[in-house]
Amino acid sequence: MNRPPRGILATLCLTVTVSYGTLYYAFAVLAPDITRDTGWSLTAITAAFSLGSVMTGVAGVVAGRVIQARGPRSVMVVGGVVGALGLLAVAAAPTYAWFVAGMLVCGTGAAGLFYAPAFAAITQWHGPRRVEALTILTLVAGFASTVFAPLTTALEDQIGWRGVYVAFAVLLLLTAVPLHATALKHPWPAESPADHRHADRAVLTSSTFVLVALAGTLTTLAMYASLIALIPLLIERGMSTSLAAWALGLGGAGQVAGRLLYPRLTRVMGLQARVTLVAASVAVTLGVLAAVPGPAVLLVGVSVVAGAARGLFTLVGATLVTDLWGPERYAAINGVLSAPLAGATALGPFLGAWIADATDSYATAFAVLAALAGVGALLFARVVGRAHRFLRTT
Repeated sequence: MNRPPRGILATLCLTVTVSYGTLYYAFAVLAPDITRDTGWSLTAITAAFSLGSVMTGVAGVVAGRVIQARGPRSVMVVGGVVGALGLLAVAAAPTYAWFVAGMLVCGTGAAGLFYAPAFAAITQWHGPRRVEALTILTLVAGFASTVFAPLTTALEDQIGWRGVYVAFAVLLLLTAVPLHATALKHPWPAESPADHRHADRAVLTSSTFVLVALAGTLTTLAMYASLIALIPLLIERGMSTSLAAWALGLGGAGQVAGRLLYPRLTRVMGLQARVTLVAASVAVTLGVLAAVPGPAVLLVGVSVVAGAARGLFTLVGATLVTDLWGPERYAAINGVLSAPLAGATALGPFLGAWIADATDSYATAFAVLAALAGVGALLFARVVGRAHRFLRTT
């Protein structure tokens, strides 16, 4: 394929941004108001949100298999419908059990809307240009929080948290459903089920896949735990809440810079060196934040570099299946690989808070998280190098 089909990348940039904004980032803004209005504790509603994230990983395995067999169109259309229904259920929740159920539905819909299905579509349809397209997608969708955090706050002041979820349900339905239905109609390679099931099973049961999944889970766990714990750490270091929030925001800018750098890394570095460098960067920045007490300008600078490492790791995850096992079975294999990563994303914030509470120190928590990420980097260095050498000779 010389030229990718038109309209796919632009559509996914819009729909993935809206999906993350409505199904993920809105909750962070609305959580305090939900607690005040309902009396449910912040811990309880955060647990419900995390269960939804776990459901995203579980449903993502099924979504990956369907995408592999039929293409992403039906999965992403259904994801838009289910995600919108979940938001409506959350908005209407009269009880905590109903709220949990609504979050589980939201998580199920997200499996057809977040990065994993979009990455599968781009990997197939953009062929050799996939790295550039994946970079553009993650750059645009990386601004979901920038757009939806203030939008959510403005709407919340006018219509309350329930009204915001209703409005976002309508927005998701009106964007994800018709745009996916019209833009993702391009031909998808037919599969021969028997041969491919055996090939998938061979990959998914291999020590290489298991160790890659473990390395990715450890790194993701450390990243998301540290992301939520960064502001408390910086406050513990003597920074004001406002300055700590700025450091977190500048870390988001670092993510964008990291993603812009990734295409160049793919041209100048081999796979093993690239993956190891990115994973090690996550570990090192967390270690520096754990060990260095100040000054504030240095901590802010390290926060930006940590954000760049997170941005790079997003694209490592987007391309690793293709780099190791080829693009032909990307959707099915990546759907399984994404499941533990989604669980790590959901459990990370609780892990960071639990370690800090148990040790009475966010610095200690960051040291533990740096160690977890370091183990992940060592696993990546060993297994990616070994697997890539093997695949090049077969």
